[in-house]
Amino acid sequence: MTADDAITAADVRSAALSLPDTTEKLAWGQPTFRVAGKIFASLGDDETAMGVKCPREDRAELIAAEPEKFFIREGHDDHYAWMRVRLSALEDEDELAAILADSWRQVAPRRLAAAHPELDVAGDGAAGEGEG
Repeated sequence: MTADDAITAADVRSAALSLPDTTEKLAWGQPTFRVAGKIFASLGDDETAMGVKCPREDRAELIAAEPEKFFIREGHDDHYAWMRVRLSALEDEDELAAILADSWRQVAPRRLAAAHPELDVAGDGAAGEGEG
């Protein structure tokens, strides 16, 4: 991916808002993306990273495997099922879409997630109620 092809905040916004029943709301001075009122993604202050839902048990493995891409804000994300993704490290818009869809499914109501099996990036058919 070249610098001209780099994922931008506009790409995040477009991909997030393309997910079913997603709304954008400003919170803590940052754009957040919600389904059923629950946050599944946010853009950081400088718009170079996004926050997404991620089970805490999976987070350490992802960060260890790709520390240039995944990280947490120490002291802030420690106790939450949340991690950060550096936009510049994403391979392409397909990877962005997959990460956002995974985060969306963790938060979306079961019935809504079940109505959109095309978003089941994990392929397990499970959808959580999520935390907000």
